[in-house]
Amino acid sequence: MNLSKLLADRIYQSNNDSKKTAKPVVIIAISGIGLGVVAMLLSVMVVTGFKNEISDKVTGFMSAIRVHQLANNNSFEEVPISSNQNYLQEIKKINGVTSIQNYAHKAGILKAKDEIQGVVLKGVDNTFDWDFFKNKITNGDKIDVNNLNKNEALVSKNLCDKLNLKVGDSFLIFFIQEDRKVRKFIVKGIYNTGLSEDFDNLYVFCSMNVIQKVNNWDSTQVAGFEIKVNDLNNLDNISKEIYDKVDYQTNVQTVKEIYPQIFNWLELQNLNVIVIIVLISLIAGTTMISTLLILILENRRPIGLLKAIGASDQTLTKTFLNLSSKILIRGLLFGNIIGLGLAFFQFTTGFITLDETSYYIKSVPINFSLTGILLINLGTYVMCMLMLLIPGKIISKINPIESLRFD
Repeated sequence: MNLSKLLADRIYQSNNDSKKTAKPVVIIAISGIGLGVVAMLLSVMVVTGFKNEISDKVTGFMSAIRVHQLANNNSFEEVPISSNQNYLQEIKKINGVTSIQNYAHKAGILKAKDEIQGVVLKGVDNTFDWDFFKNKITNGDKIDVNNLNKNEALVSKNLCDKLNLKVGDSFLIFFIQEDRKVRKFIVKGIYNTGLSEDFDNLYVFCSMNVIQKVNNWDSTQVAGFEIKVNDLNNLDNISKEIYDKVDYQTNVQTVKEIYPQIFNWLELQNLNVIVIIVLISLIAGTTMISTLLILILENRRPIGLLKAIGASDQTLTKTFLNLSSKILIRGLLFGNIIGLGLAFFQFTTGFITLDETSYYIKSVPINFSLTGILLINLGTYVMCMLMLLIPGKIISKINPIESLRFD
């Protein structure tokens, strides 16, 4: 058997004696490391869950990439483009692209009874992917894009609450242009995505043909194309491939470029997590250094005896590193059980809720990432063990003669 491991086991068992001074220190060390791991695990799982939830909502609402005429920029008065573009078939073949849908926007003023509100009509057709809205429509149903007899609209819950609208009610939208057109709409459904500030308070969905008629476009003209992808981490590469395939009059924008305020805010959360992990790792390392120093002092006499009978400093250093490793592993185990348990409880129950108008989601999200969990555990273990090399040098300074006299 490995001598240093055997000695570490004996010292650990002896320190479990209630008369030993080191016992409460070991318990505190295990508890401190465990609580630190709990904090790190929850921080990473909550932040990554938060980023995933918000990113999925934004890309579900307007897709990951938008292709349109250069003249459009971010205006809601758009220059039309033919929906029969040759490059669309090439884009569909790009690895990571899941679907392409036509879209058009038109700004207007919504009037319902005595209330008015500035809105943006979003025109959609048969190419539109309704998967995202399946569980977002709280009342009524999605619009029938082929119904030309009456203009159906999908309106957000926020707008309906402000304007006292319900399913089946009608309202008018006035368009600010030279011919001053106005259209009557029927509320077919009410949706709620939780993205109040940038989306729910602004967009009303309608059939593409309404915007085509208002803008005097023909049936083949749209404002552009929205492209969905299967991996946002590969968004920049896919965007570059799309840009290489479109013509010189066409612009390609990612969701991160269109809504930088949202994604910059999400990126800031990474910094918070890094700061938390670094601080807690330093605290855990300092706790382990203090624990090891106490264990060395507590076992000064046995160390002197072992040195006197020929044990090398290297063997004794490895002994106390093995001892620290046992404490560290128990702390990590304790932290993982508590941290993952709390995370699973929140994931299944949504016990801790949030203000959806401020955070875009109803409850604290949890993302279980095996890679993240393993990295936290491995990183904590390696960092603490490296820091423990410092107090380990004290063993070489212990004089056997003095330590055997020590009482």
